[in-house]
Amino acid sequence: MPLRTRPVKQIGFDDAGRLPHSATMNIREFLITLCMVALGQPVLADFDLTLLHTNDVHGRFEPISATDTICTAAENRKGACFGGSARLYTAVEEARRTAKNSVLLDSGDQFQGSLLFRKYKGALTAEMMNSLGYDVMALGNHEFGSGVETLRTFVDAVRFPVLMANGDLTGIPALAEQVPASVVLPIGGQQVGFIGIVTPDTAELANPGFEITFTAPEAALRREVALLTARGIDKIIVLSHVGYATDLRLAEQVEGIDVIVGGHSHSLLHNDHIASAGPYPTMVGQTAVVQAYAYGKYLGRLDVTFDDDGELLSAAGEPILLDRWVEENPLIKKTITNASAPLQALRDQVVGTAETAIGGGLLGCRAGECPLGNLVAEAMLADAAKQGVDLALMNGGGIKALIDAGPVTMGEVMTTLPFQNTLATFRLTGRELMAALESGVSEIEEGSGRFPQVAGMRFSFRPFAPKGERIVEVEVGGEPLDPDRDYGIVSNSFLRGGGDGYTVFREAREAYDFGSDIAEVVAAYLAANDPYTPVTDGRIEMLLD
Repeated sequence: MPLRTRPVKQIGFDDAGRLPHSATMNIREFLITLCMVALGQPVLADFDLTLLHTNDVHGRFEPISATDTICTAAENRKGACFGGSARLYTAVEEARRTAKNSVLLDSGDQFQGSLLFRKYKGALTAEMMNSLGYDVMALGNHEFGSGVETLRTFVDAVRFPVLMANGDLTGIPALAEQVPASVVLPIGGQQVGFIGIVTPDTAELANPGFEITFTAPEAALRREVALLTARGIDKIIVLSHVGYATDLRLAEQVEGIDVIVGGHSHSLLHNDHIASAGPYPTMVGQTAVVQAYAYGKYLGRLDVTFDDDGELLSAAGEPILLDRWVEENPLIKKTITNASAPLQALRDQVVGTAETAIGGGLLGCRAGECPLGNLVAEAMLADAAKQGVDLALMNGGGIKALIDAGPVTMGEVMTTLPFQNTLATFRLTGRELMAALESGVSEIEEGSGRFPQVAGMRFSFRPFAPKGERIVEVEVGGEPLDPDRDYGIVSNSFLRGGGDGYTVFREAREAYDFGSDIAEVVAAYLAANDPYTPVTDGRIEMLLD
């Protein structure tokens, strides 16, 4: 539904006391304005606001390659890299210079995903976000993945509000006091309300602890919108970390939201890009929905105009690609270079060679068989073979970057598998394994990270069948799955704890969760199979009939 538009009437005297000429002002409006000024009445004017936004940066302080993995200094000098905090700083400053009023927003998942985050946790994240001058942030599920104390220290260090409306933090009083549900900021003489929401699956995705509970976002949004409206706030922006599809549903179901700035699904919304998941912005009624991919590759820019009653009149923009044409700020670049110095020896260690790029990526490994998923699962199975396991299962969402062709460094492997999860071995019956697989394919339409990448087994599924009835056929070791037989399984410690919806793994028998780091296991497998040729063999079959 298109927004209602009308000529913008920003009327006021200039420094010399003159009423400026406006092409949109007719004689009647001019006379009315003069009368209002003479009587001391306020002159109504539209309010322009530029929303600059990021989401799912995942610790990518350094530039990234075209495949979202490590980009070397030499490649960066050749102009082959994207993003990085130094480019983002330049883009933000330029956008602020050209905007009448602006805010810099983040929709969560600044944490986890790079060696720099692995070393400095939230300290470097806080330093960079403060340097960039963020105004508001919503928590993402990965902010809970490094422990409550890391999150508490981060929230205490940043100079802007961090929001979450649909989580109960009362069990952690120190954190509860630091994370409000919403906030009102004065911008350009106006009051603008911001609400933060996070995916209610965070308890499964990040294992934050039993002191935190998460609720559905709809009720939380209705509550906060009502509270803000009662205070007279008529411009409301939601920072959302629930995914594009859910954002569209929330925009339709919850009244009073002007803009949803999204994250979690890593969706590129764009008006002229072949990989776009939808237009930028995507309009749902009078609500504008935006998102800007991930890893700091883009800076979202949405220019909105409100009338004096707080009604959204227009919304337009496009994500800004942070490529070689965006200069890196030298001070920010120096800070990141210094922080990276201790990591260089580890990053440069070559562990093997890839004959071709090992692909799949974030979306491919969340929707079907992918070469990178096969590599990780086969490496896990090989490492645990001496323990008598039958199969390996890895969540696609745990794979965070591709591996380019050629020499493969430890830095690339650790960027691909950044979460420091360890091998976990255990036993399940075939019936329990079937339940786990059903859960694994239950949210494929949402791009969920729970999708199973496997080794030592094959399965077929129907993605459009009812949930719980999608798995068609399963084979383990070339034999049909026996529901009553015990199977030895290797997975990762995150899934063994019930992460990504694999709750059946919590009750597994003969469980041991403290094996080697998954990244180290994959590096050793690459070394043992050097050069490595990526493969897909039909072990996961999607049936569309």
